[in-house]
Order: sequence, then structure tokens, then C-alpha cells
Amino acid sequence: MSGAPDSLLSMLTTTQKGLVAETAIVHECAKRGIGVARPLADAGYDLILDLGPKLLRVQCKWAARRGGVIAISTRRCRRGRRGHIHRSYAEDEIDAIAAYCPDTGCCYLLPHELSVERAVVQLRVAPARNNQIVGIRWARDHELGATLIAFQGP
Repeated sequence: MSGAPDSLLSMLTTTQKGLVAETAIVHECAKRGIGVARPLADAGYDLILDLGPKLLRVQCKWAARRGGVIAISTRRCRRGRRGHIHRSYAEDEIDAIAAYCPDTGCCYLLPHELSVERAVVQLRVAPARNNQIVGIRWARDHELGATLIAFQGP
């Protein structure tokens, strides 16, 4: 969907966006020879990535670019009697969050420490307007391919 007009993207439902993101992430893993499985029962994660000696429980997300930042929601949302209920992922529910951003056409993989007990993670694609360089998370450092290599280890 990279390069798709904003009007087409805005017409997608949340479920459709999730499916597009999950499909893009599976495609990126397949290109890199990473085995992908789906849980048979309802689980707190969408995919299981086979990284050789270890398995990674991954929650898939749709990411939006806002100016020079890609925002990745690291919470789950469901409908309740009183409206939407938002909740962070707990330490033992997932190992990582993978996100697809249609504006960049890239998939990103957030490590466990950026995936749990948070609301949102922002990845920079352009320098900050105030020239801040300390404490910035660059999107290029979290691209799925590069991050998978780090997850696989030696």
C-alpha cells in the first residue's frame, strides 16, 4: 500500500489496517527466511517468529507518520459497555511489537522493553526541529530486517 493515496487509507477499518500490517510483516519475514506461525487459539499476540533457537511472540500494529515521526501505539483497544478500553501489554504477554507504516512502506520491530507497559513509541524519520540528538529513537535503527538480526544473536 506504499504510496496509496491518503483517501484510500482513511477508508480502511481498524481491522483492515491490522490485516494489511500483519500481511506486510509476514512478507518481510518471508523475504528474510524467517519462519512465521499464527497461534491456533486466541492469544495476546498475532504471530510467532521462528528465529532459530528461539521463538518470538509478536503483536502486529499499523503505524502512522506524523511529520518527522512514526507513532506506534503499544496498547490494545477493545470495546466495552462504556466505550473503548485501552490497556498496555504486560511483561509476559508479548516479546515484541512489529509495525507497518504505509507512509514509509517499511516494517519496524520494537524490542520487549519498548513494547510493554507503554502507550506509544515514536520513531524519528527526520531530524527534530530543535536539533535535539540525544535520546532520539531513529526509525532506521528499528527497521524489521536490521532488528531481526539483533534478535537472532550470534
